[in-house]
Amino acid sequence: MIDLQALNWNEAGLIPAIVQHARTRQVLMMAFMNRESLERTLQGPHVWFWSRSRQELWEKGATSGNYLTVRQVIPDCDGDTLLVLAEPAGPVCHTGQANCFYEGEIPPGPEVMEELAAVIAQRNRDRPEGSYTAKLLSEGIDRIAKKIGEESSEVIIAGKNQAPDEIAWEVADLLYHTLVLLEASGVPLDAVYAELVKRRK
Repeated sequence: MIDLQALNWNEAGLIPAIVQHARTRQVLMMAFMNRESLERTLQGPHVWFWSRSRQELWEKGATSGNYLTVRQVIPDCDGDTLLVLAEPAGPVCHTGQANCFYEGEIPPGPEVMEELAAVIAQRNRDRPEGSYTAKLLSEGIDRIAKKIGEESSEVIIAGKNQAPDEIAWEVADLLYHTLVLLEASGVPLDAVYAELVKRRK
């Protein structure tokens, strides 16, 4: 639980809050909170801020429907900035962009894995006709495992050929099919992350 008394509020009684996507860890936006907006955020389910221009509380998404569902709020080491982990219901920026930092090209990173896992989970729920992922899931673990075996062999061949583009292509195939196996087995990607962290320690 956050100790509000221990936070270093600025002279206006505000503290900056950086919002990060709870799953992909992509930075979405930055705004300010006062004590009341932080208390409301901690109560959930949505993130609240203090508007310096309008001098009022605002619930992010109240107008657009693009709410931020709070997952966790973490103060930094000095207690003068907050990190808010949240799940966005839609575009976060008022321009309609997914986040407020869309100026300039940001190379793709680990968030792609989270996005792909989310798409695979949706295919599992909806089972749309014509979807390769839905077809794989309907065929079961044996078929998915066979595909992983095939893709593993192709990664080995690409590695032995020392072909960087081919390696990237085949590893992408292997990762995709591995994510399908996780979904079919009911194992969240977070469990893999947790296991990697344990091994790092």
